[in-house]
Amino acid sequence: VQLQASGGGLVQPGGSLRLSCAVFGFSLDLYAIGWFRQAPGKEREGVSCISSSDITSYAADSVKGRFTISRDNAKNTVYLQMNSLKPEDTAVYYCAADLLCSHYADEMDYWGKGTQVTVSS
Repeated sequence: VQLQASGGGLVQPGGSLRLSCAVFGFSLDLYAIGWFRQAPGKEREGVSCISSSDITSYAADSVKGRFTISRDNAKNTVYLQMNSLKPEDTAVYYCAADLLCSHYADEMDYWGKGTQVTVSS
């Protein structure tokens, strides 16, 4: 089971990025995929999750209305569209997989390497 996050980069405040999480070694339609982020000096926190039945959830009010999670089972990929980015969104973003959605990192079994998102002018 492997996950690979990509799509991070440097963006100005108010800009957008789309992160991708490609999964390998399992069928995406059987798993929930969560996005997490970790800023320097802070704990890893949940951002969003999409279940195997396409139920979506967002961990924090700060991302609701700005971030959208979606999945493409045919491409074995989950996306996180991030709009109206703010400096406080700066973090390493990770995707993780498990049978059920969770916004708690220790409840997700499979992890990919992160992708850096930096929001700065």
